[in-house]
Amino acid sequence: MSIRKISAMLSVVFAIGLVAYAADEKATFKATCPVSGQPALVDKTADYKGGKVYFCCGNCPGAFAKDTAKFATKANQQLIATGQAKQVKCPLSGGKLNPEATVTVGDVKVGFCCNKCQGKVADAKGDEQTALVFSDEAFKKGFEVTKK
Repeated sequence: MSIRKISAMLSVVFAIGLVAYAADEKATFKATCPVSGQPALVDKTADYKGGKVYFCCGNCPGAFAKDTAKFATKANQQLIATGQAKQVKCPLSGGKLNPEATVTVGDVKVGFCCNKCQGKVADAKGDEQTALVFSDEAFKKGFEVTKK
């Protein structure tokens, strides 16, 4: 078999694999638009804090850009939920994490330094709980965007 034929066959195999990988990524992608609360799409994004925030449509990135502070808590939560950021410290105190002190907020398991911080978040509900853990102030204390 000639080198050209082998090269052509390898190119076809690579292209098929790449298409399958992209389809699988879209099938497993799960994020919530920080503007609308609807399921986000993998191809509707905006750069944010060294990562990407995903949106449900082409209109939401503009609304996000106009008032990023309004949507920051949900965008921060999305960075963590999509694996672009990781927790490094307690989001309330900035202290070392205690593996025994955790609470699930939305779809994200969050660690804390102590039972007092854990209890404060566990007692909060809805948007108050989300704001305690994912506000810009809490994000700065407890999370960092991972570089790819």
